[in-house]
Amino acid sequence: MKMIDDENLANEWHIVASSKKLTQGMLLAVKVLGESIVLWRCADGKPIAWLDLCIHRGAKLSLGRIVNDCVECPYHGWTYDSDGKCVKIPAQLPERAISSKAKTFPIRVKEFWGAVWVCFGVNPVTVPSVPEFEQTGARVHLSSHPVHAKAPRIVENYLDFSHLPFIHAGYLGDPEQPLIEDYKVDKVEDGLVARDLKIYQPDPDGSGVGAVASYDYFCYRPLIASFTKMRMRSVLAVTPVDEDHSLAWLIGVNADRKDITEEEAEKWSALIIGQDAAIVESQRPELLPLDLQEELHFYFDRLAIAYRRWLRELNWTYGVD
Repeated sequence: MKMIDDENLANEWHIVASSKKLTQGMLLAVKVLGESIVLWRCADGKPIAWLDLCIHRGAKLSLGRIVNDCVECPYHGWTYDSDGKCVKIPAQLPERAISSKAKTFPIRVKEFWGAVWVCFGVNPVTVPSVPEFEQTGARVHLSSHPVHAKAPRIVENYLDFSHLPFIHAGYLGDPEQPLIEDYKVDKVEDGLVARDLKIYQPDPDGSGVGAVASYDYFCYRPLIASFTKMRMRSVLAVTPVDEDHSLAWLIGVNADRKDITEEEAEKWSALIIGQDAAIVESQRPELLPLDLQEELHFYFDRLAIAYRRWLRELNWTYGVD
């Protein structure tokens, strides 16, 4: 079964590009759910997403060019307007009408949190609300990081609080002070919530002084999770590129660090995701086990346990066993 035929997966929203990188006058080729798509921004600023093929002979439209707010196929010059309708076939006699079947294959597209998102399904899920990202003047940083793993493993790792002292030793934890107190996970309308998870960190607030930090965790969708710490909000949105590869998108805002540059934020995200990726890519089985008897769990794994149970309740099948 193709990934886009998975109803749950198809109805999710997936990040495919940074808004800043989708500039007018350019065609951007990306891959999501095993499908090649082309993105472009029309004259009114609206992002457009189509399957990356011309209906005539299947050439990639992303290899073409934008002419007069239309996309011209590189193979035979067939030209499509922003509605996806073919408006020009150079080899056809001018007096002949263009068939109504000559059109592109559109994909739902939205733009929020500084990113371009697509959805292949007919019943798109509700987009989560993150107030910190929607405040006037918020400096939201966005970066993407390839991970050779299936998305549920990546999301569960993000929700795994007790790995911080070891994978991220010296940054987000200390292996000499790894204690995690018991905590509660609540199932809510918007997913999962766990509040006030405490852990010692060498420098939780940028002051250079070690202290115990408190986190609130949220899982809005099977592939979108988040945490808050002090006045920082982080969101992880994982886009399945194909069956075995994913893009981990980190979106963040820190009201206490408004001076941080895009380069500094991306460097930090790359460091942390890189440390995570080395472990997640090593995990076996690659499919996340939903049978809680298959791996050993303890009280500090409550978020992971709740996540697996939630996926089972949703009849989620991608990336799980």
